[in-house]
Amino acid sequence: MRDLHKSSVLGSKHGSLQMSWRPQYRSSKFRNVYGKVASREHCFDGVPITKNVHDNHFCAVNARFLAIVTESAGGGSFLVIPLEQTGRIEPNYPKVCGHQGNVLDIKWNPFIENIIASCSEDTSVRIWEIPDGGLKRNMTEAVLELYGHSRRVGLVEWHPTTNNILFSAGYDYKVLIWNLDTGEPVKMIDCHTDVILCISFNTDGSLLATTCKDKKLRVLEPRSGRVLQEANCKNHRVNRVVFLGSTKRLLTTGVSRWNTRQIALWDQEDLSMPLIEEEIDGLSGLLFPFYDADTHMLYLAGKGDGNIRYYEIGSEKPYLSYLMEFRSPAPQKGLGVMPKHGLDVAACEVFRFYKLITLKGLIEPISMIVPRRSETYQEDIYPMTPGTEPALTPDEWLSGVNRDPILVSLKEGYKRTSKVVFKAPAREKKSVVVNGIDLLENVPPRTENELLRMFFRQQDEIRRLKEELAQKDVRIRQLQLELKNLRNSPKNN
Repeated sequence: MRDLHKSSVLGSKHGSLQMSWRPQYRSSKFRNVYGKVASREHCFDGVPITKNVHDNHFCAVNARFLAIVTESAGGGSFLVIPLEQTGRIEPNYPKVCGHQGNVLDIKWNPFIENIIASCSEDTSVRIWEIPDGGLKRNMTEAVLELYGHSRRVGLVEWHPTTNNILFSAGYDYKVLIWNLDTGEPVKMIDCHTDVILCISFNTDGSLLATTCKDKKLRVLEPRSGRVLQEANCKNHRVNRVVFLGSTKRLLTTGVSRWNTRQIALWDQEDLSMPLIEEEIDGLSGLLFPFYDADTHMLYLAGKGDGNIRYYEIGSEKPYLSYLMEFRSPAPQKGLGVMPKHGLDVAACEVFRFYKLITLKGLIEPISMIVPRRSETYQEDIYPMTPGTEPALTPDEWLSGVNRDPILVSLKEGYKRTSKVVFKAPAREKKSVVVNGIDLLENVPPRTENELLRMFFRQQDEIRRLKEELAQKDVRIRQLQLELKNLRNSPKNN
């Protein structure tokens, strides 16, 4: 990595002819950003990372905890580890293990740092409250269990500015919007004709972008469910989408008609055709996009390879300026991203990944560093950024109010002062009605995993009863023999 960084610096000094076609690249303050891998003692080792092939990150991180979906026998589980507890994770480390099917996605609440949402093949979404010091024993009871999907649930996403509004996307092609103040779904978005692959919010959460297996990119108004823009990507597959901050642009990653990995930039108000398309390489793994609105940097991480490319997004053509590439021989299964207020500003850290390396059972932090000699606070790379205070209540957002995130400064080291506390609503309902439709009417009462467990339990019970019966038969024969012996004994003759 050091050699790569050095060659980049030499290239910018001596390769002006070679670089002249990218003037933004040379003038960028981020042209020398480099990736720094944490030392082994600051990694998390011995983690039984899930082998599930679902195209998610299986990892979520905030300033206090790291959560990772794990392999588990029967049902689904994930680990929650305090960030300071690095090193070897014991095999019997306590898990969150209440789901009856594989866990497919996990996301931390952006405003309450010990609340995490999970979704599963068991058709449920669950909300968990993690104790301040982490788990001391297995957690099986969620503070909320949300049922409304008729098939497995593949994605969960918190609203970026409103507390207690959660979105879930299922294999029933529906997106449900949940108000966790009441524990009820308040809206069902039913415009997709196949499995939803990705959902992304704009800055204030007034718009939702989705990609779908039906090869369509959509921009929606989430409260009404109305499709504002739609692109039919017949010539290529679009897998992931991300809003690029307040630029009114979207970026998608996917596969071109020639089966190469590709990115495309779109105007969110006109999806008739992309502003630019760029082929990346011929590898087969999914490209995960991450956008940092503070630095206008885009990171592209390949699933199944160890590369993270990074670019700077501009407001004028060519819009996308390549900066550099972090390379590693260890392939990544997924990546968690630290929120801005959890970064080390003294080290000029502008982004931090938590990389899942399945074969080694290793979670490896990778810091993206802007090399600066000065030890003073670098205000140009740390503008005001969203903190942990929600801008809206669920009722305000549902009534149609939009509000930008509440921004904070990282100058003095951000102090989390949020007083938001999660209160689980008490409810005992046997139906969930949205838009006049009972969402639970066609929900299967048991998951496949649970049915299998029931079958094996019944088989075990039948086997146990047969063994008891056989033992009783033996005992009966023994008693009959004893009785016969007694009858035939000399005393009775």
